[in-house]
Amino acid sequence: MSRGLGDVYKRQDAQTAVKQVFAKVGGEGLLAGKGVRLSSANSINIGRLAPQVVYYFRAYADLVRRGTVAVGERVDYVVPTGNFGDILAGYFARELGLPVGTLVCASNANNVLTDFIRTGRYDKKRPFYLTSSPSMDILVSSNLERLLYLASGGDAKMVAEKMQELDGQGWYQIGDTLLKKIQKVFLCGCCDDTMTSETIKTVWERDKYLLDPHTAVAWAVAEQHKAVLCGQTVVLSTASPYKFAPAVLAALGQKVPEDAFAAMAELQALTGVPVPTPLAELQTLPVLHHDCIEVSEMADYVRRKMEG
Repeated sequence: MSRGLGDVYKRQDAQTAVKQVFAKVGGEGLLAGKGVRLSSANSINIGRLAPQVVYYFRAYADLVRRGTVAVGERVDYVVPTGNFGDILAGYFARELGLPVGTLVCASNANNVLTDFIRTGRYDKKRPFYLTSSPSMDILVSSNLERLLYLASGGDAKMVAEKMQELDGQGWYQIGDTLLKKIQKVFLCGCCDDTMTSETIKTVWERDKYLLDPHTAVAWAVAEQHKAVLCGQTVVLSTASPYKFAPAVLAALGQKVPEDAFAAMAELQALTGVPVPTPLAELQTLPVLHHDCIEVSEMADYVRRKMEG
């Protein structure tokens, strides 16, 4: 399903608005003396990336423990990503000394990162798609500027200029030297919803492994690059299929009930894969948050909460 740029801002610019709230609330000193600090749980917070680095080391340690690779042997990682957070954690792991061969950036139909890694041009002026892998439905990848900073040797001036160009004209182009440096580490690929569904179905029927749509994107992209990856490849599974039970049921050719919890029950009955307890318990837990606000109201909402 395609959406115009106006819909993009309604959906994904909540993240940009969060950054603006940090700047505005902090700049106005509204938190002074209140004993309150603002934080964010998504990957604009570097603290979100730190534990994700562990995934890569743990996966590598598991391969060594099983005798699949020897210590020091390189392993490739394929990561479904829209905000470039989880894959940036893989870059951190590589910089920390983990024998990472190639990091493969797997995108859905919103393939702005695929185009960037191939060409060096980051262009957010494009159609926006609502996909079955919604956590990757992003056109402005917040963590990419962190990679630009690190890969350029800490050229903060250049990074700031590129971010200003992105805000102003909607795109930027990096130089050939920096692009080649990034391409030495990163490959890329993309996968639309049709291929995502086909991958979920194929992997279940062949391997009896139940993929969620995000992991299916990475699996499909891993298949695209099978001939060039160095040997052992880890596909990062980033969500439970039960978080996206309607999409997974549809991919398996089943009729999808309107209620999400009913879809979870049907998926479990069909596959025998148990629903994770935290997800199963959601149906009976009380609703804790009731406020619903427009993106444009976020800063004022935070201000009112601080003053209240």
